[in-house]
Amino acid sequence: MICMHSKFVLFLSVLVFTGCNSLRSQQENIVRKDFDFASKQLLVAVSEVEKAKQNAIPGKVSPRTLNADGGLQLVASRDWTSGFFPGSLWYMYEYTNNDEWKELAKKYTAPIEPEKMNGGDHDIGFKLYCSFGNGYRLTKDPSYRSILIQAAKTLTTRFKSNAGIIRSWDHNTGKWQCPVIIDNMMNLELLFWAFKETRDSVYYQIAVSHAKKTIENHFRKDYSSYHVVDYDTITGEVLKKNTHQGYAHETAWARGQAWGMYGYTMCFRETGDTAYLEQAKAITHFIFTNKNLPEDLIPYWDFDAPGIPDEPRDVSAAAICASALYELSLYDTENAIQYRQWADAILDNLSRDYRSPLNENRGFLLLHSTGIKPMNIEIDVPLSYADYYFLEALLRKQKMKSR
Repeated sequence: MICMHSKFVLFLSVLVFTGCNSLRSQQENIVRKDFDFASKQLLVAVSEVEKAKQNAIPGKVSPRTLNADGGLQLVASRDWTSGFFPGSLWYMYEYTNNDEWKELAKKYTAPIEPEKMNGGDHDIGFKLYCSFGNGYRLTKDPSYRSILIQAAKTLTTRFKSNAGIIRSWDHNTGKWQCPVIIDNMMNLELLFWAFKETRDSVYYQIAVSHAKKTIENHFRKDYSSYHVVDYDTITGEVLKKNTHQGYAHETAWARGQAWGMYGYTMCFRETGDTAYLEQAKAITHFIFTNKNLPEDLIPYWDFDAPGIPDEPRDVSAAAICASALYELSLYDTENAIQYRQWADAILDNLSRDYRSPLNENRGFLLLHSTGIKPMNIEIDVPLSYADYYFLEALLRKQKMKSR
């Protein structure tokens, strides 16, 4: 006979086991449910894009956001956001293994090819690696490989050896001599990929030089970052430190912090240099212990914006962070559980409170992102890159199950 104490212990064990299984099932279901939603919503997006193209100036290839009147804003391939929509379609193919998504992804990827020769800005990685890069990873199409290698070659033409950095913008020459923005960390992945494919060390050396210089010059003592650092390309001297898209020069623009966190996590993956891992950990600590981070972990557009808590959120920053957290948890085992809990919470909250209603908002997945508030551009809108990193985070979450 089992004594009452033993029965009680057995009951508690069953309760805990059941609870853990229920939580695990709930977390697994969020991936399935969000991709089921995305599979319907992105078909709406495809339809809306095709309708918008009929009335658009020729050369528009991808959706970026919604206009003030609710209409779909399409961009040309040269826009830094052009690769995110085809990238989202590639993620749909990766999740479903359905050839219909592959064909759609190929269709919307193809028009971005001319950017492989466009050395006019640093965003070649965003444009080409999110589109052709995902396409090559999933299909091994040799034509995609050639396009990506040429894109990497083009990106290297923007490297300024005396300063050790890749120039970001060519505009605003009256304000900056050679501006480098924190976003540029994301474009280094294309160079690391090119090094692995070609074994040409130039790609690796440029990427590492840029990453190291950015650690030296972009970050404050608390590991928040400036948005723009201006260099003298002859002496390598830092001329200015600005926060162009944040509230003020000494404030922490939310998406910029997310770019840095994601970028240095990626740099550690590609190099094994623990300095990059420590940088990613420190940026993460700044973000997730910040007194102005809301309880739902969806940040305001700037951590120091004066109107908090009545400032707009930036869902795009949250999605980038969630994706980065899942990867970072693979490398920092001491904090892995906490990172995954934060990432899970972000995805839970995005899914519950920030998703578009089905069949609305021209097929965008997430609402309430902020582009450039100081210029009154894209405030409280859906953005293509928020959707892209949302799907990437979901895929990374799913892959955690097999580890």
